[in-house]
Amino acid sequence: MLPQATAQRIAVVVKGYPRLSETFIAQEILALEARGLDLEIWSLRHPTERAVHPMNKKIKARVTYLPEYLYEEPLRVLKGLFWCLGQKGFSATFKAFWRDLKRDFTANRVRRLGQAFAMARELPAEVKHLHVHYLHTPGSVVRYAALLTGRTWSFSAHAKDIWTTPDWEKREKMQEALWGVTCTAHGAENLQALSAPGRVNLVYHGLDLSRFPAPPEKRPMRDGSDPMDPVRIVSVGRAVAKKGYGDLIQALASLPVDLHWRFAHVGGGELLSSLKKQAQQAGIGDKVAFLGAKAQPDIIALLREADVFVLPSKRAASGDQDGLPNVIMEAASQSLAAVATDFAGIPEFIRSGVEGVLVSPGDWEALSNALNLIAREPERRKSMGEAAYRRLRQDFSMDGGIDKLEARFRALVGLPLKEPEPV
Repeated sequence: MLPQATAQRIAVVVKGYPRLSETFIAQEILALEARGLDLEIWSLRHPTERAVHPMNKKIKARVTYLPEYLYEEPLRVLKGLFWCLGQKGFSATFKAFWRDLKRDFTANRVRRLGQAFAMARELPAEVKHLHVHYLHTPGSVVRYAALLTGRTWSFSAHAKDIWTTPDWEKREKMQEALWGVTCTAHGAENLQALSAPGRVNLVYHGLDLSRFPAPPEKRPMRDGSDPMDPVRIVSVGRAVAKKGYGDLIQALASLPVDLHWRFAHVGGGELLSSLKKQAQQAGIGDKVAFLGAKAQPDIIALLREADVFVLPSKRAASGDQDGLPNVIMEAASQSLAAVATDFAGIPEFIRSGVEGVLVSPGDWEALSNALNLIAREPERRKSMGEAAYRRLRQDFSMDGGIDKLEARFRALVGLPLKEPEPV
C-alpha cells in the first residue's frame, strides 16, 4: 500500500538508539523537531548503555525497534514476509536482494531483508519518506523497505559506512536514493565520485552551542612542572582501532620524566581491556584513568577541567576511519586546545598551529613530542583554544546544516518553508 497523499511524517532510521557515541544524530533529530517536522525513529538495535544523554530525553519522536535478530521475533518477521508478498514492490525488492546476496553471501544480508519485511508492514500510512543514518547495513534495510512500499528515501553517510562499504553497493544505493548528505569534504569526495552530480552534498553536523556552557573564563596555567598539579590530558571516543588509542598509550609512556601529567579517557569499546593492560605494562597505569561511557554533562565537566584534548585517529586495518568527530568540536566549545592527527575530516576543522596541533596518523613519537611541547606552554594552549572556539562559532554552528535538511524535508512532505522570525 502506498502512503496517502496527506502523509507528512518522516521515519528516521538508525542502527541503534539511543547511543552515547552518536550525539550528532540526537542533536539533528531534536533540532528538526524544533523546526516543526513530524518524525518517528526506527532502530535496528536496542540500546546497550545505561546512561542516556539529556538530548535524547527531550526528543518526542516515537521509537520502534526492529527485530535485532530474526529468530528472536519469528512471528513478526513472517507477518512482514506474507504482507510483502502481496505488494507490487516485492519482485523488485527480491531481485535487488538476490544481486546483493550473490556478492555478499552473509547472514547479515538476510537479516536486513527480514528487518525490511517487518518495517514495510508496520510503517504507518502517515510516513511519506524514509531517512537513514549510515549507508551500510541501515541503508540496506531502508532501501529494501522503500522498494517494498514505494516510498522515497535519503541518507546521511558518516564514516565507517563510507570507508568499509564496497563501491558497488554505495553506487547502487545512491542511484536509488533521492539524495544524500555527508559530514566531511573527504567523505563527500568519495561518494560524489560514485554518484550522479548533485546527488550527495556536504553538510557538517556542527554543534548546537545552546546546549553547552560558555567556555571557562579562566583556566589554570599548568605547565607540568608541579607534581601536585599535573597537566590534565583528556580524550573522548570509543576504544576501537580507528581511534588510535594504542598509539596514544605509547606516546604518553614516552613523555619526559620531568613532565607531570594525568590522562583520562571517556568511552566504551572492545579494546578497553587491552588498553588498560598496555598502560599497566608501560608503567603509566597510575597516571591513566579509563572512565567508561559517560553522558554528555559529565563529558563537558571533564573538558572544562582539562588542559589538552587529544584524539589520535587513524585508518583501521578493516578500512574503517573517522569522519569529523563531534568530540573535536565539543572540546572547542570549551576553548580547549587539541592535539590530533592530520587525517580524515579532522583538518577540516583544526588547522595545525592555529586551533591545535596535528601530527601524522600512527606516528606515536610525533604525538608524544606534540603533547610534551603543548603541555609546557599554557599561553600557547590558551591562544589555540580561543581560536578553536571562534572557528566553531563562525564556521561550524549547527544551524546552517539544519537549515539545509529542513528545506529538503519540508519539500518532500509538502510543507512550506517557515518564514524567518523577525529580529
